[in-house]
Amino acid sequence: MPKEKTYKRYTPEFKIMVVETMHKERLSHREAARQFDISAHNAVAKWERIYLEEGKEGFYVERRGRKSTGRPPKLKKEVEEDLIAEVQRLRAENDYLKKLNALVAERERQAKKRK
Repeated sequence: MPKEKTYKRYTPEFKIMVVETMHKERLSHREAARQFDISAHNAVAKWERIYLEEGKEGFYVERRGRKSTGRPPKLKKEVEEDLIAEVQRLRAENDYLKKLNALVAERERQAKKRK
């Protein structure tokens, strides 16, 4: 039976120490991973990128999981009421224009019959 893969979680302090040691001793990602017993050298590369882009503070940001798009924020009550009123007005305007268009078409049809 295959052994389940367990993932280690490293502290931000440990990650900072690895990256700073790597820079001081001019180690490659693989060498740093081997020296600190980290199974994936690409994790060290990712830590270095975070360190260079965001500094030490970047290691204290939670990065696991998908980013939530979340629900859109609710509108203020008065804004929502204004939007509902505008939708009703536009629907009424559309109905009026449809009826007007039908009347004009009917008049044109009758005018053609008379000729």
